[in-house]
Amino acid sequence: MTLHSLGATTPGATTTSTPTTPHLRSVADPVADPADDFDARLARIVARRKQFQDRHAQRLTALMAQRDDLRGVHALADLVDDAIRWTA
Repeated sequence: MTLHSLGATTPGATTTSTPTTPHLRSVADPVADPADDFDARLARIVARRKQFQDRHAQRLTALMAQRDDLRGVHALADLVDDAIRWTA
């Protein structure tokens, strides 16, 4: 291996291009741990589902209070409405 192959030049000589060697290449930022990304995404999904469940139950209860004729139409709606009334 010679100094020229390592990119060295003789004194007083000019070079037109700089050789690229493996140790001079830029290194990308380390990749984030995929498990951290998954945990953050899972936490957002769980929070959104909880908000949706609360909003759905609130609107269902308001609807059942406004429309007594809907009682008995859908068993699950009756169950949710009764459960909310018992916990209130």
